[in-house]
Amino acid sequence: MKLGAFSISLSVKDIHASKQFYENLGFTVFAGDIAKNYLIMKNENAIIGLFQGMFEKNLLTFNPGWNENASKVESFDDVRDIQRQLKSKGVALVSEADENTSGPASIIAVDPDGNVILIDQHV
Repeated sequence: MKLGAFSISLSVKDIHASKQFYENLGFTVFAGDIAKNYLIMKNENAIIGLFQGMFEKNLLTFNPGWNENASKVESFDDVRDIQRQLKSKGVALVSEADENTSGPASIIAVDPDGNVILIDQHV
């Protein structure tokens, strides 16, 4: 199962303070819009998303179809295929993609410890 680029999406209280903190750790802004309360930051291949007021908890995020530079990859597992594989293995999904669509879609699962996993396909 190819899940694509991995990042952690952090629910932050003050995006400006968080941006400064992660810049101090060597991260630079890669994408996003601080005026819209979200930034994507990178330090080499490490990717974090800062989201103020969008999520209750931190998320583990996978992006099928993208590499760590948000560039489309030639071969990837569509999120609907991943959904079918997970369901066949008995993994409960909190949110599912519409099987009758193609292109961008997402699914959400929660691991046994309550960690939220977002599989978010943008292509």
